[in-house]
Amino acid sequence: LDLIKDDTCGVQLYQRFEQLEYEYEASVERKRNALAAADAGKGPVKKPRQQEIRGATIEEGKEAMKHGMNERFSEDKKTRRRKGSKNKGNLQITRKLGDATLHYAHGRYKEAVSVLSEVVVQAPKLPDPFHILGLVYNSMGEKKKATDCCMIAAFLSPKESSLWKLLVTWSIEQGNTEQAWFCLNKAISADPGDITLRYHHASLYMEIGEYQKAADSYYQIVQVCPDNVEALQTATMLYKKCGQFERTIGILEDYLKDHPPKDDPSVVEMLVSVYMERNEHSKALERIEHARRVFSCGEEFPLNLTIREGICHAHLGDLEKAEFYFSTLQKDNAKLRMGLVMAVANSFMSLQHYESALKYYLMLEGCASNNDLISVKIARCYSALKKSASAIQFYYKALQAREHDVDTRLTLTSLLMEENRDDEALALLSPPPNSALSNETDVDGSQPWWLNVKVKLKLSHIYKTKRMLEAYVEVMYPIIHESLTIDSMHQKVKQRKRLSESELLERVKVLGDQQTDSVFGNFRRPASKNALLKANRAKRSLQKIATSKEEMKSAALAAGLDWESDDSNDEVPQQPLKEPLLPDLFKDEEHCNLISDLCTALTSLRRYNEALAIIKLTLKITYKTLPAEKKEKFRSLGAQIALNMTDPSDGFDFVRYMVKQRPQSITAWNCYYRLVSRLDNRLSKHYKFWMRLGRKDLVPPMIIYGNQFTMISQHQVAA
Repeated sequence: LDLIKDDTCGVQLYQRFEQLEYEYEASVERKRNALAAADAGKGPVKKPRQQEIRGATIEEGKEAMKHGMNERFSEDKKTRRRKGSKNKGNLQITRKLGDATLHYAHGRYKEAVSVLSEVVVQAPKLPDPFHILGLVYNSMGEKKKATDCCMIAAFLSPKESSLWKLLVTWSIEQGNTEQAWFCLNKAISADPGDITLRYHHASLYMEIGEYQKAADSYYQIVQVCPDNVEALQTATMLYKKCGQFERTIGILEDYLKDHPPKDDPSVVEMLVSVYMERNEHSKALERIEHARRVFSCGEEFPLNLTIREGICHAHLGDLEKAEFYFSTLQKDNAKLRMGLVMAVANSFMSLQHYESALKYYLMLEGCASNNDLISVKIARCYSALKKSASAIQFYYKALQAREHDVDTRLTLTSLLMEENRDDEALALLSPPPNSALSNETDVDGSQPWWLNVKVKLKLSHIYKTKRMLEAYVEVMYPIIHESLTIDSMHQKVKQRKRLSESELLERVKVLGDQQTDSVFGNFRRPASKNALLKANRAKRSLQKIATSKEEMKSAALAAGLDWESDDSNDEVPQQPLKEPLLPDLFKDEEHCNLISDLCTALTSLRRYNEALAIIKLTLKITYKTLPAEKKEKFRSLGAQIALNMTDPSDGFDFVRYMVKQRPQSITAWNCYYRLVSRLDNRLSKHYKFWMRLGRKDLVPPMIIYGNQFTMISQHQVAA
C-alpha cells in the first residue's frame, strides 16, 4: 500500500504477488491430494457374509444397521472440513469493511481510505479491502492507484473473474496494452465460458498478425459454443489464410455432422468454396447434392449453392448441365445478383470459354458500380475471340474511368499496333500537353501514368520500330543512364547493418513494460514470434554495448583520464538509396539488350560521348557478373565509337584492349594506329603500351613506332 501511495517502482511487489499466486495454487493442489488420499484410505465397505447374519432377529438387524450408519457418519465427520471459511474475518474487520463501504457510498472518500488502510494492516491477505480501495481511488480520479489496488485484490483472489474483467477495461482506457493482455488471459482462466473475453482475445491476436493463434482462439469459442456460426466461419477463414486447408475442411465437416445444412446454408457454402479453391470440384458437388437431398420439397434451395453447383459442373466438363443451373441469371435480374453473375463469368473466363464468359459480362454492363472493371473483362474476351475492334472500343471505355491504369493502357497500345494504328498508339502513350506542370507524385504516392517506366519502354519500342531515333534516345537515355548511375552508387555505398541504440531499445520494449511508475511493471505485450526473436537479439546487443562501455570506462579511469559517457551513440540516419528504374537491368536479357540498342542509336546520331559513357558505366558495374561474350561486344562497340570521336583519348583503352587480345591481327593494329595518330601525346602512349606488351618481335608496332618518329622528322631513329 505504501508503494502505491508513493508512486515508486514495485517490481519486487509484483514478484511477491506472483509467488503468492503460485503458493495459492500449490495449496489447493495439496488439499485435493489430501482428500483423495483420505477417500482412498477408507477402502471398500466389507459386506457381511450370509452365514454371519443367518439366524438374527429383525430387531437385531435394525440395531446393527443403525449402529453401522452411526459409525460411518462419525468417520465421515472426522474427515470432512467444517462448514464455513477458514479465513473468515473477525467481527471487527467485518464492521470496518461495512463502515468503509458506507463512506464510499456517501462520497466520503478520505474517510473510506483511512478505514481501509487500517483493515489492510490487520488483514493484508484479504482481497475485499483492496477491491473497495480501488473503487474509492477510481471515484477520486486516481486511475493508476485504483488499478494497482484492484490488481492486488485480483492476485489475492485469482478465481474472481469480475476483478480481472474490470482490470481489462481500465488497462485499455489507460493505454496499457501489456497489462490489458495479462489481465485478459487471467480473466479467461477464471471464467472459461465467457465468450466476449475470448472474442477480444482473438481480435488482439489478429491485430499483431498472429493469425494461427487467432484461429485457435476462435475455434475455442466454437468448442465452448458449438452453435456459434460466426466464430466457426472466422476460425475457418483464418485457418485457410494460414494454408491449413485440411484443418478448415475438417472443422466444417465436423460441424455439418451435428447440424443439418438447412440450419445454416452459409457453412455448406464455405465448405464448398474451400473445395473449389483446391480444384476439388467433384467433392464440392457431392456436398451440394447432399445438402439438396436434406432440404424438403417445399423449401427453396439457396441460390448461391445452385450457382456453385453449376460452376462445379462447368469445371467437370458438363456445360449443358451448368447452363441449366445458370438459367436463373438473366439480364433483368443481374443487378440484384451481380456477385453470382460475376462468379459465373469469371469461371468461364478461367476455363477459356470466352463466348460464355462474354455473355454474362455483358449482363453486368452498365449496372455495376465498377463498370470500368467490367469493360476491361469484356475487352479481354473480345481480344481472345480475335474481335480487335470491339476490344479496342471497350478498352477505350475503361480508360475513360481509370486513366492511370498502366496495364490497360499498354494492352490497348499493343492492340492498336496490331491493327496498324501506330499514330493512335503513340498518342495514347505520349504525355499530355500540360504534363510538365504535373510531374510530381500524387497525394497517395503514385506517379502519373506517363512517368511509369513500362509506358516509357513501350513508347521507346514504338519509336525504335518506326526508326525515330531521336525520339527513341530522348525517352530511353534518361532511363538507362539513371539506372546505371544508381547501380554504381549501390556498389560504392555500404548499407549500415548495425542498428542504432535507440532502435534496439524500441525492439526490447516488446519483452516487457519498461514503465517505472507502476506497481506492476513487468508485463509482456502481445507480439509475434518474429518480433520476440528480434527483441531478444536486441537485448543481447544492448548488454554487449553496456559491457563495452563499462570496460572503456574502467580503462579510462585506470589510465587517469576523465571519462565522458557518449550517450549520443546513435549514428546519423542514412537516407535510403533510390531504387533504379530498371532494377534487373543485367539479369534480364531483354533489359540488357536495351543498353546495346541505345549505344547503337547514340552512335548513329553521332552522340559519341554519351554512348561511351554508357558503355564505361556498364563495364564498371558488371566487371564480375557480365558474361565474357557481352563484355567483348561492348568493348568492340566502344572501340568503334573511339575511332569516330573528335577526341579519341577516352576510347584509347577499348582499342588497346582489342590489340592485346588479338596481337597478330593487322586489322586491330590498323585501328590502333588510326587512334594513336590522332592523340596529342601519341608517341609516349604508344611507347608505354609497347613496352608493357613485352612482344618485341611484333612487326606492326615497330612500323607504327617508326612512322611516328618520321612524322616528327627523326628519320635516323625511325630507320
